[in-house]
Amino acid sequence: MKQRLRVHLFAIQGKLASGDDRGQVTAFVVCIFAALWLLAAIVVDGGLALAGKARALDVAQEAARTGAQQIDVAQLRGKGEVRLLYADAARAARTHVAAAGDRANVTVEGDAVTVRVTHVQPTQILSLIGVDAITVRATGSAHAEQATG
Repeated sequence: MKQRLRVHLFAIQGKLASGDDRGQVTAFVVCIFAALWLLAAIVVDGGLALAGKARALDVAQEAARTGAQQIDVAQLRGKGEVRLLYADAARAARTHVAAAGDRANVTVEGDAVTVRVTHVQPTQILSLIGVDAITVRATGSAHAEQATG
């Protein structure tokens, strides 16, 4: 048994000494492919996440402006004061965000409307490993003001 083991080890040592490198290229190719795939995932899905963040910010700002337009017209005409209709402002902002397909948290305080939008951006490459979406958030605010002119 020892003799067979020595012969086998000697044969392996002879192959290694002669430069037999079968299988090493396969490992190299697998590692390079994995690195390139990871780079592509970062570029593509990272770009989609940034685009989703910009979209969420646009929607939040638009919704805040929509909410800030819901003023008490009688108060403005009668006393010259700008006052938001809180329920209408919140409803208008939520409706704008829902029309864009996102979720929102709306706060109306004083003359300000603040909208926090949550946008779910589907992934393209990372979905292959189970990361189906990236969630991004953005906040927009607007104030109701009396125009001078």
